[in-house]
Amino acid sequence: MARKNLRSLTRISAISTAFAIFLTGLVAPASAQSVVRIRPATQWGSVYAGPATSAKQTATPKVAHLEKKAKFIVKYNNFPEWTKIQVQAAIDTWAENFDSKVPIYIDATWGRSSSFSILGSARPGSYFANFSGAPDPSLWYPSALANALAGKDLDGDSPEMVITVNSLANWYRGNGVGPSKSEYDLQSVILHEMAHGLGFLSTDSYDNFFGYGSIDQPTPYDAYVQTGDGRRLSDLPSPSLELGEALTSKLVWSGVQGIAANGGVKPLLYTPKVYEDGSSISHLDEATFSKAGRDAVMSPNLDAGEIFHEPGPLLLAMMQDLRTKPPVGIAVGIPQTVRNAEALLSDSGAIVKFDPPANARAAQITSYTVKNVKTGAEKSFTNSPAVMPGLKNGTSYTFTVTASNSLGTSDAVTTNAITPQAGWKTSVIDPAADAKNLTSVTFNTNPAVIYQDANNGALKVALWNGKVWNKLTVDGRGGSAGRTRNAITGEVSACVSGYGKAQTLHIFYADSVDKDLRYATYDGKTFKYEVVDGNGPAVNGYEDPIRVRSASDVSISNACSVSAAGVQVFYRDESQGILLGAVKAKGITEWSYELVDGDRKTDGRTTGDVGFHLDALFDGKDTILLYDSVLTINTRKEATSGAIRVAQRNGLSPTAWRYSTLDSSGGPIAVVGYDVALQKGARGILATWLTSSTLTLPKAEQIRWTYLSAPTEFKTLPTNGYGTPGKFLSSDGQTTIFNCQERLCAVDIAKNTLSLVTKEQNPDGFDSAWIVLNKIRYLVSGINNQLLLLRAT
Repeated sequence: MARKNLRSLTRISAISTAFAIFLTGLVAPASAQSVVRIRPATQWGSVYAGPATSAKQTATPKVAHLEKKAKFIVKYNNFPEWTKIQVQAAIDTWAENFDSKVPIYIDATWGRSSSFSILGSARPGSYFANFSGAPDPSLWYPSALANALAGKDLDGDSPEMVITVNSLANWYRGNGVGPSKSEYDLQSVILHEMAHGLGFLSTDSYDNFFGYGSIDQPTPYDAYVQTGDGRRLSDLPSPSLELGEALTSKLVWSGVQGIAANGGVKPLLYTPKVYEDGSSISHLDEATFSKAGRDAVMSPNLDAGEIFHEPGPLLLAMMQDLRTKPPVGIAVGIPQTVRNAEALLSDSGAIVKFDPPANARAAQITSYTVKNVKTGAEKSFTNSPAVMPGLKNGTSYTFTVTASNSLGTSDAVTTNAITPQAGWKTSVIDPAADAKNLTSVTFNTNPAVIYQDANNGALKVALWNGKVWNKLTVDGRGGSAGRTRNAITGEVSACVSGYGKAQTLHIFYADSVDKDLRYATYDGKTFKYEVVDGNGPAVNGYEDPIRVRSASDVSISNACSVSAAGVQVFYRDESQGILLGAVKAKGITEWSYELVDGDRKTDGRTTGDVGFHLDALFDGKDTILLYDSVLTINTRKEATSGAIRVAQRNGLSPTAWRYSTLDSSGGPIAVVGYDVALQKGARGILATWLTSSTLTLPKAEQIRWTYLSAPTEFKTLPTNGYGTPGKFLSSDGQTTIFNCQERLCAVDIAKNTLSLVTKEQNPDGFDSAWIVLNKIRYLVSGINNQLLLLRAT
């Protein structure tokens, strides 16, 4: 969806708003040692209306203008104009006190609360674990804090914070001396609720009938909350009566900075004997802190006439604690054995994967030890997977894994045997580019590689002139003559028209801010630029067959095709969850727009959420389009069923499309998709995608392909020994490249066998493409901040 640039949505689809995970291949790893996990936020923190304050208060004027450390962007829903000044004042205060390079989007709603006594409530957009930069990968960090720690937006489809404000409260509407003793200060409420949205919030829940407490996804806040005997709240069994009792007993904050800001005393949290949803645990104790001046801001009640226009030193200190790794809790018992231990081969090494023991939460594991059974060498790790270098290619190895804590060590678990193998040989095309999304074509009889340079956000093209590679900047560093100053993002596609050495290169790409689909042409001398779509006046209705230029987010995916009839580009409308097309017929200067699929179940079409991944080509007769369709999701924003679809047409007419479903969920197959590739092969047009089973969901487990001439004759290959498969897919019709455990692997289509391409790992995956250079076929990919040529040994 297009919420990052605050465009309006006209299709309310639970599927299309939920797929940050599927969009990145469902296996969006955040470091070489982790796989990013995302869960929806369901618990809210609220502030309640208290009685009139005992003394008239006035806001303390600011003594200086502080530099903003973060950028907050608010989507206002039904807020009266008079409220926005006070809301913005609270936002400006947090912008000066919360450090993040990633913009923070807030979805704020003005309306009736579930209880008249609730002034406001807030929650994070989502929670993330195992991302790069997480102080403790086992904990769940709220969206804004996770993004700040990761240094990037981990979910481009959801706001970082959701706030609701009770429109029926007796609000102070002025900007002068402050509220009376019967009015409530909106700026103070927003300041308080933003703290909840930024992470001052427990994810606990309590069963009032049975007395059970639950914490299904412990956060760093939960890990800093401590019981009277020194145990961490996050370590208590869940669900349990023990946790329920803790939630209604004395609890304190154990963070070093919070204790220091409280005069060396552990701050007492609000834990009334009768559990209060939205208040218990997620606030400072009312009796202790209600009269503590600026440090009363996070007490659960706001009195009429009470004012807080600054976070206060205690709150800021506790927020800083959340950015550091909580100390290990008290271990209860020796760790049980690790689960699902598996060894994966690498080049002169191995990767050992495992899941924590069943009692990991209570055992407080301090380290894992991986032992090479053949050599006896041991290495310690804090999480999975463990990289074991220094092995001999061609030699078989097995490993054991144990878990340790302060009380002892688990029994050892032995992995499968693996035999390391050499990767492909490499040479450098561009030594100074962190090449991300890329594609390749043959242009003027020589190979051309188009790629994004993540170092500076530019789109580049490397052109082989027969002797050397010439590197040109296409876009992303300009702003004049149709170029954009914004960083380039999303997929890149390229096509070529013309013949011999009088060809035109057509490049389609998107920018990271406006989310528009952009277009550049190059005739060998000059680039020309225009915006294809995304910069229209409004979002089209998703069922509207008459398409015009839209204001949708069209930055997710695109694929182009060129024939004698003209240029075609196909792309996902993220705001609507549909697949669009734009056509520029030969001799015509304007684009014609069409809705390709995702709008109805007639004429062979589908109402699935389509086009997260797509590929296109022209086979000399037809334009062929391959794309995925998500049909259902679960509460964790994970796809649970879907389809791989093909659309074909002869010519450019919007009514000429012929549709078919190539593969779909059913039987042992849970989800199909993750990425797609389309290429001319030995037996015709080869289509490739990935699949998962119910046992591996949401991760893929195998690669699948077929020829469109025999669409029911599937070939399926598990990736055992190489690791979890994921995007990006690329094929030359003989060999298909995919990501395996954050590396590159290859499938020999004729032999139905796997091999390792690279041992280097990339948390975001490696994109790749094929070229022919001096009659030799090479793979190109961005590895270790360089654009490389790779050739099988």
